[in-house]
Amino acid sequence: MQLTTDTIIQLLQNWGLLLLFPLAIIEGPIVTVAAGWIVRLGLWPFGWVLVTCVIADLAGDLILYGLGRGGARLLPHRWRSRLGLDDTRLATLASHFDRRGGRTLILTKLTHSLGLAVLPAAGAAGMPIGPFMFWNFLGTLPKSLALLSLGYFLGQAHASINAWIGRGTVAVVIAAVCVGGVMWFWRRRYVA
Repeated sequence: MQLTTDTIIQLLQNWGLLLLFPLAIIEGPIVTVAAGWIVRLGLWPFGWVLVTCVIADLAGDLILYGLGRGGARLLPHRWRSRLGLDDTRLATLASHFDRRGGRTLILTKLTHSLGLAVLPAAGAAGMPIGPFMFWNFLGTLPKSLALLSLGYFLGQAHASINAWIGRGTVAVVIAAVCVGGVMWFWRRRYVA
């Protein structure tokens, strides 16, 4: 079932903060924008909405982390190899998250969809839960504040905002791939 922003707003108005938490786990950014609009309408207090959205976002991150942490080891060896999760790759991943885990998680928070790959990767790499939650909290708080503010001031345009969040994410991913490709080419050509 595809949740439209109009459906989300109607559900949130009817069920309150009780429904905000699970919806924010499932469809975080647009639900947070819709919640900002409901705050503007005077139906919910800003503080409780912010706390609920931050905790829900962190809960979703923790679920993805857990899938990576336990899921990679539960897969048969043959499947792990096909997914590129052999012992060498997992060691490289662990090294990356040891050195740049915080930076990677903060950058992930700036996008809408990279978390689907990065958060389980942090779990599969064995990143300790404390630093994982700390860095995610540092990225989640300003992101939730920005999305709530966006909903508060421009919430009546929630359908357009949802489209722009999607386009913005695609633009960030394309830019990251391009920068990564240039860096790879440069290293391969001039460093090696």
